[in-house]
Amino acid sequence: MSKFKKIKILDSGDVNRKITRISHEIIEKNTDVSSIFLVGILSRGEPLAMRIKSQIEKITSKDIQVGSLDITFHRDDFRERLVVPQVKGTSIIGNINDKILILIDDVLYTGRTIRAALDELNSFGRPSKIQLAVLVDRGHREVPIKADFIGANIPTHEGEHVKVELEEIDKNDSVSLINYKDAK
Repeated sequence: MSKFKKIKILDSGDVNRKITRISHEIIEKNTDVSSIFLVGILSRGEPLAMRIKSQIEKITSKDIQVGSLDITFHRDDFRERLVVPQVKGTSIIGNINDKILILIDDVLYTGRTIRAALDELNSFGRPSKIQLAVLVDRGHREVPIKADFIGANIPTHEGEHVKVELEEIDKNDSVSLINYKDAK
């Protein structure tokens, strides 16, 4: 007997279209594309950042800087988590000072991950602007964080979880809604 009900919301084609749209919106909002520095939050924000980088470079023919951010030790629930953290390490090569830094993550939920990412970024410099791009915004903020670029808004209820799978990590591109509350 299954303990949850899984409903696929986005398939591979949908995910790719959302990434393409986010890339176009980033270009439209930031006229100086050469000042953009993309930073993917590990783990699924990193491949999203690489895909967005590829799209922006294809559209503009400009090189875009990209890095990844490990927020493991900046989370406010670090000591309360039951799993041993998998520290992968931050990789930001280059200067972020005066750059338009765009944080990229798969799902925006409470906002605590983004708050932790902002804390971690303080040790790397001071960008001129920080923007946020997410594949999915599921609502339920606990801190005042808002995304600038959103692939899909998927409102959720108590007992629901948004699961993003990406080819680079999961061998599949999809977004599913998992309902633990109403499972039969």
